[in-house]
Amino acid sequence: MNIPNELIDTLLKAEKVAVLTGAGISAESGIATFRDPDGLWAKFNPAELASMDGFLKNPERVWQWYQYRRQVIDKAKPNPGHTALAAMQYIFKDFTLITQNVDRLHQSAGSTDVVELHGNIIDNHCSRCQKPFEEEINIEAEEIPRCTYCGGMIRPSVVWFGEMLPEDAIFKAEDAALECDVFLTVGTSAEVYPAAMLPVAAKRAGAFLVEINPDFTHVSGIANVCVHEASGVALPQIVRLLKEQKNL
Repeated sequence: MNIPNELIDTLLKAEKVAVLTGAGISAESGIATFRDPDGLWAKFNPAELASMDGFLKNPERVWQWYQYRRQVIDKAKPNPGHTALAAMQYIFKDFTLITQNVDRLHQSAGSTDVVELHGNIIDNHCSRCQKPFEEEINIEAEEIPRCTYCGGMIRPSVVWFGEMLPEDAIFKAEDAALECDVFLTVGTSAEVYPAAMLPVAAKRAGAFLVEINPDFTHVSGIANVCVHEASGVALPQIVRLLKEQKNL
């Protein structure tokens, strides 16, 4: 695989780099995009499993689905793409990693200060008072966990359909997109808003836009460089070339 010299040369000159990752990088670790289309949950509309309305109508089913997803994630390991992004934080003076994924594989790979646009599937909080819930969840007890402060039902700390993204996360992501020298999209179709606006905003602000994705997406037509390879293949090679040039 050939990484364009233009990409490496531009990264070598860059001081501020931002990266947006999507479901594709997690898929390389065996985590299906949103849900397994051939699996147990395929018959359900996503809105039934990932919305407040769906949760209020059938909290038991929603929790069963999230427990299933957590079991899948527990077995998954970061892939070379995750590891390469963790290494990048030490290569650049200013590096921001933004993710649409909720599995925390970036953190498992060693990335710090990850901007989680859609929350995460590991933490829980009260659906009524929003306080974090630290106790273990046991759905087999057939009782929905309740908040110790107000008695509200506990829910996963994932952003559901119809909900706003965390304000601090979207602000950090937008600032990084507008201020970076290079913006990379990795494993994302760039179809889910407002995350899909970040590469567009970065390009308009003058950033060098890079797409790393085996498929063509909405970003492909505006990117300065497209590397149509899996992130687990392309990113380690990019890191290796940068380290060689920088004598790291």
